[in-house]
Amino acid sequence: MKKSVQIQKIGLYTAIAYVIANMVGTGVFTSLGFQLAGGVTSIFALMLLWLMGGIIAFTGAQVYGELGSVMPRSGGEYHYLSKLYHPSVGFMSGFFSAFIGFAAPIALAAMALGEYFNNVYDGINPQIIAAAVIVLITIIHITSLKAGGRFQIVFTALKIILVLFFIIAGFLVTKNPQPINLLPESADWSQILSAGFAVSLIYVYYSYSGWNASAYFVSEMKNPLKNLPRSLLAGTLVVTVLYLLVNFVFLYTAPQSELIGQLDVGAVSANYIFGQRGGQIISLFISILLISTISSMVFAGPRVIQVIGEDYPALKFLGKKRSNGVPLIAIIVQSAISLILLLTSTFEALLTYLGFVMNIFAFLTVAGVYIHRIKYKNVKRPYKTWGYPIVPAIFLAFVIWNVIYLFKEKTFETLMGLSTMLIGLIIYYIIYYFSKRKK
Repeated sequence: MKKSVQIQKIGLYTAIAYVIANMVGTGVFTSLGFQLAGGVTSIFALMLLWLMGGIIAFTGAQVYGELGSVMPRSGGEYHYLSKLYHPSVGFMSGFFSAFIGFAAPIALAAMALGEYFNNVYDGINPQIIAAAVIVLITIIHITSLKAGGRFQIVFTALKIILVLFFIIAGFLVTKNPQPINLLPESADWSQILSAGFAVSLIYVYYSYSGWNASAYFVSEMKNPLKNLPRSLLAGTLVVTVLYLLVNFVFLYTAPQSELIGQLDVGAVSANYIFGQRGGQIISLFISILLISTISSMVFAGPRVIQVIGEDYPALKFLGKKRSNGVPLIAIIVQSAISLILLLTSTFEALLTYLGFVMNIFAFLTVAGVYIHRIKYKNVKRPYKTWGYPIVPAIFLAFVIWNVIYLFKEKTFETLMGLSTMLIGLIIYYIIYYFSKRKK
């Protein structure tokens, strides 16, 4: 008689760890340099950017918490949009998430990791380091759900400890801090209303991406109706506070002239806090910290690919699992795409393209809470969006404003994003057509 294999489940603290790990990573240690290069130099405007990012993420997490509690299945936007609009809309989202939406952030995090590591050992090609880390983490998550979960908790704890250490040291150790004025001045408002501010918000939004991470593996959570919204909200609040403090420390410790256009702003700031040797050590720690970010996305992304494979017979091979529940093929496919993007893309272009499409699907998902409440008035809702209908409207207004400016200022990247969505739609109808003929 064949011995049954017990499928492991993810607890609340592990889910929160995945949310925090998804969020804290590439963006917060790279975005400030691009924001300064875009013309946003006011301290008040820069801090407002990060506060707005937190508000957007928190309002979105509220809605995802509600939708996840009434539609508790892994897949995130893919599952929600398929049910709320049409399977083709869900497939477009799933196609993007599966083949770009997680693979691209993995590549971005690996790029940043390679650059930070290169500050310590400049004799090694950053791309080789980045590729090796992706392969190693992929092997760990293929092994078992338990091994991946333990790995995630340990590295997320190290990440938070490092970030807190960096913040405290920035305030206590810096010998020559920069003059900081957090109060708004009359000239600040022109920057806030500028195209540069709106485009900079896409970098911030990307930095906060991951606030919906636990929505992608709802089916593997213990008590998902309660733990999904708890993990989303707790993770988002923790990260918002950390982001505001980290960016304040960057501006407090290093001159803006040294930060403009720099990818590794954390290394620049660390050099001013600890000196050159200490800065190298912190750069090494930041590169280790980014391992947690890569790990969380290597875990969450394949769950979207897996669900697509379960729903579409033509893609059945993508849903294949090992006996312990690990989606083997999905993890391998996503990591392979990440390696291709790592070797072929530039950081800023990939980030802009990614942020635009993520905005579109998040907009549709949050708007879907109105549709769900109208269509299913009598459904029991274990969790309800606080401040409905105003809170979802705040999220939607931010996204519309951001997308309009992004299309004007970064037309090529946004058109590439729309092209990806169109490709996903075409593939859906090809699969639909052949499935219908087969029947």
